[in-house]
Amino acid sequence: MRGAIAMNQDRKILLVDMNSFFASVEQLCNPCLQGKPVVVGGPVGTRSVVSAASYEARPFGVKSGMPMMEALARCPELIIVHGSMRKYVDVSRRVFKICGDYTDLMEIYSIDECFMDVTPTMDRFGGAWSLAREVKRRIFEELGLRCSVGIGPNKVLAKLAAGMQKPDGLTEIRPEEVRCVLEDMPVQKLHGIGEKTAARLRQMGIATAGTLGRASRARLKREFGVLGDALHDMGNGIYETPVVPYHDKADVKSVGHSHTLSQNTRDWNVLSCHLLRLSEMVGRRLREKDLSGRTVALVVRYSDMHTFSRRRTICERLDDGYAIYKVALSILREQYGDKRAIRLLGVCVSNLAKDSRQLNLFADERDRKLLDTMDSINDKYGEFTIKRASLVKTERCDTAVGFVA
Repeated sequence: MRGAIAMNQDRKILLVDMNSFFASVEQLCNPCLQGKPVVVGGPVGTRSVVSAASYEARPFGVKSGMPMMEALARCPELIIVHGSMRKYVDVSRRVFKICGDYTDLMEIYSIDECFMDVTPTMDRFGGAWSLAREVKRRIFEELGLRCSVGIGPNKVLAKLAAGMQKPDGLTEIRPEEVRCVLEDMPVQKLHGIGEKTAARLRQMGIATAGTLGRASRARLKREFGVLGDALHDMGNGIYETPVVPYHDKADVKSVGHSHTLSQNTRDWNVLSCHLLRLSEMVGRRLREKDLSGRTVALVVRYSDMHTFSRRRTICERLDDGYAIYKVALSILREQYGDKRAIRLLGVCVSNLAKDSRQLNLFADERDRKLLDTMDSINDKYGEFTIKRASLVKTERCDTAVGFVA
């Protein structure tokens, strides 16, 4: 097979995938939830969807992304848990710390997944299979959680293997097995092919990875442009993109957080409280990365889904959430004349510089020391363990979604 010959047969990539991560963490923290159908999400009657479903809930057809009302209709005995992102981030860091003990070539793919290139280190642990079993053992014994691990000669095949046995699976796809594995595999199961691309491929008569691998490269390029080459290679099990450790990634260009409100609103107090919380989260991320920025952007999505975005550049460099909030609030105040209710708020800081602490806005070093102390406590005990008093009223809000670009 052309794909098996072209790929690097000596390379061993692992994909560690935590099983039903949010729900499993909640079951671990509360033994009363173990063995019961559990979902993590917001309260019924809001826009909330299922963030994660335990394996006990899945036989009822409950799955991530499903509206909570539908999930309850499918499984009336469902237990809904309001999640804690700081808890999940803390456990995630512990998982990745274990993985990092086996290779420096580790790429965090999401809060519950990471790629590991164990090619340089696997011989020390008896090979890739033995190393993967050791990772699974430690995660279970030290954290009480189960994971599925896929092994392959590249990231696409490793991720595909990880999804083949869940929960608690360990699967390897060897180069000589690629043709057989891919022949009848639906194209959307390949890492990087979403529903829209899969739909376009099906319109071309390409529904499986095997068919994709045999398709004309020229035809794929006519339909998808430069992506056509990558799709053809993926259909043959070829994917040369390396595992990229965090320390080798491109410099961060912006740091931001957004939040969809549980209800559309024009209440100024509600909006300003959410804006402060988002700004504090952005400031904390900036300080973690030793970054500060001069440009603050505000994103507002109205009830009719129209999205407004405006940015403002100032002279000082900011890394303090309250200072970021004041700039974002001034932009929001200018737009408050719009009569539409607001659905989503987002705050982003760009125009970043490294090691440029925001000193000139402080009358003395006391405020900086206060920020450093708060960061130290929150690093140890979790996000917003200590916070401004004005943030207490937003404690019960839905979890904000962060992004780094």
